[in-house]
Amino acid sequence: MQPVNSPNSVDQPPFWSLKPWWCQPWSILSTGVAVAATSWLVLHRFWVTVPVTAVVVGWWLLFLVLVPAAYRTEQSPPD
Repeated sequence: MQPVNSPNSVDQPPFWSLKPWWCQPWSILSTGVAVAATSWLVLHRFWVTVPVTAVVVGWWLLFLVLVPAAYRTEQSPPD
């Protein structure tokens, strides 16, 4: 199997280059931090902020880890 960036690999765009600015890792991370922080700063309720933060972490896992990994797996040439 060849590395993704090798000259002989199938030309494929990197996953994040296909996404708009609002769906880049920096915007996903900053939005999640803002949501969790706003929950705490506005409500001052631990029992609300913890589930909100858990949902944000799940969102990060889905969109920053699982979806790019699935894209790489789908785009990789067969052995």
